[in-house]
Amino acid sequence: QTRGRAYQRACSAVLGDAACGFDLATPGFGAEAVILSVEGAALTFDDPGFAEAGWFSQGKLDVLDGSAAGLSGAIKSDEGEPNGRRKIALWQELGARPSAGDRIRLVAGCDKRFETCRLKFANQMNFRGFPDIPGDDWLMASPAASGERDGGSRR
Repeated sequence: QTRGRAYQRACSAVLGDAACGFDLATPGFGAEAVILSVEGAALTFDDPGFAEAGWFSQGKLDVLDGSAAGLSGAIKSDEGEPNGRRKIALWQELGARPSAGDRIRLVAGCDKRFETCRLKFANQMNFRGFPDIPGDDWLMASPAASGERDGGSRR
């Protein structure tokens, strides 16, 4: 049971949960594809065409059919390949090995940064982090002689 909040730059919500409030069924944030090849924890499929490389990094993969149907994995990386293909790597192999021809569903990933929340998901009002907390180097910062210092918004 939650008792307090951790004050950190990163968002504490999970993409798509009640705290985040983002609807993962929004067009452009998920895609279905057919696996073309499997190499360990890496899968290759045809590019869905609407998202640049990296769109699904830190996202989720669900296997829809085949021997691994019902299994899910966390996506480590998403890279473009030649000939209009994409290659994703999972953090670890699934419990059962999917094979070429199996259908998968990909969900966009979130790196929990304020900029990503604002630019990729347009969901900055639900950001559950503190992006303006000073970093470890704030002790070394010196006061600036120029610029307006009225305590106004940083954004």
